[in-house]
Amino acid sequence: MERAGEKSTPAAAAEEERRWRWREGAVTYAHLLLYIALSSGQIFFNKWVLSSKQINFPYPVALTLLHMLFSSVVCFALIKVFKIIKIEEGMTTEIYATSVAPIGAMFAMTLWLGNSAYLYISVAFAQMLKAVMPVAVFFLGAAAGLEELSCRMFLIMSVISFGVIVASYGEVTISWVGVVYQMGGVIAEALRLTFIEIFLKKKGVKLNIISMMYYVSPCSALCLFVPWIFLEKPKMDSSGSWNFPPVTLFFNCLCTFLLNLSVFVVISRTSALTARVTGVVRDWVVVLFSALIFADTKLTVINIIGYAIAIAGVVGYNKHKLKVGTSPTASSQSNSNHNNPESSQDVQIPLVPPKEAA
Repeated sequence: MERAGEKSTPAAAAEEERRWRWREGAVTYAHLLLYIALSSGQIFFNKWVLSSKQINFPYPVALTLLHMLFSSVVCFALIKVFKIIKIEEGMTTEIYATSVAPIGAMFAMTLWLGNSAYLYISVAFAQMLKAVMPVAVFFLGAAAGLEELSCRMFLIMSVISFGVIVASYGEVTISWVGVVYQMGGVIAEALRLTFIEIFLKKKGVKLNIISMMYYVSPCSALCLFVPWIFLEKPKMDSSGSWNFPPVTLFFNCLCTFLLNLSVFVVISRTSALTARVTGVVRDWVVVLFSALIFADTKLTVINIIGYAIAIAGVVGYNKHKLKVGTSPTASSQSNSNHNNPESSQDVQIPLVPPKEAA
């Protein structure tokens, strides 16, 4: 505050602006680091729970089912019991059946197949295979009329695919069962993102991450309950060697929920593109640290070269999406898209948000 009789000079105003931007930038980067830490930690946590001799809980469907049940209960408590968060209007039975249910089913498949892959392949190799995600999203989007085919995008997709092939060729011990699980998870995630984009553009419903989890989590839990009953419950009943540490599994579910919240916070402060670029950094962190943590991870030079090629393609894909998101034809959709963290339409938002007027 200014003292009586004093006037703010341009230099003082500039200094105040500089300090504010430094503080906001520091907070934003802190959120990005938190997202990287939570996301990387959750990947390692799931691998440890599923394959560790100490935990010995090799049931990915059951673990994913617990995640969805936990998310459903927490979202219900926040929205209906404590009324901390208000869900948006516009959800109907028809929209839920035709849009939310497919999203929930694909989300369940993504988590189930992705976690199952950790039983057969290393964390590092799983992340390398995930780099092919933009390829699957692009071709499914093109089939649904959401993406335009172009020579530039075809080149980018070719670079990503070539990098993943090289990285796979350099894998020392490869399990094709794990590869099938992981690629199935990639396709399911690509379908989920495509369904979300159709949901947003054609249905016109806007949901924040809590509202989305409130609607999607119970559906995903139901989709996971059926395969759990037939595939894993008989094994769990007949095997007496597995452990069920309640405290460990509670914190595992809590970390998953906090990770989803961190994604919402990051996108709220920056943009969907920044979150995806941060995800690229996260992937490198996971690949490098998994080589130090897990004995089944042995990185080769070919692994690293192939993954670097794939990541270069992913960066090119993100840059292309940024240009599309800031083009004149996309600017008319900015207001409806930037409020939704699941939208695949990128809106360029400064890393430091604009300063509000006093």
